[in-house]
Amino acid sequence: MEAILILVVIGAVAGWLASMVIPNGYGLIGTIIVGIIGGVVAGYLLGGMLNITGNALVNQIISGSIGAIILLFILSLIKKA
Repeated sequence: MEAILILVVIGAVAGWLASMVIPNGYGLIGTIIVGIIGGVVAGYLLGGMLNITGNALVNQIISGSIGAIILLFILSLIKKA
């Protein structure tokens, strides 16, 4: 149960940071979902390529934000089409 709560908090922060870079109209729940999916995307794409030293929580937020930005960019391209 604790892991799910941590995942939601990291997803919320990552989604919020990504929405600061690429504004969206998804609301709080949508932003959390984008952050969580972005974290999964970043984990898959980046894997171990980012060797950021420091706190593991900060690393997860950074990689989740990168993935969420990528996801928001792709969603904005699809939305325009």
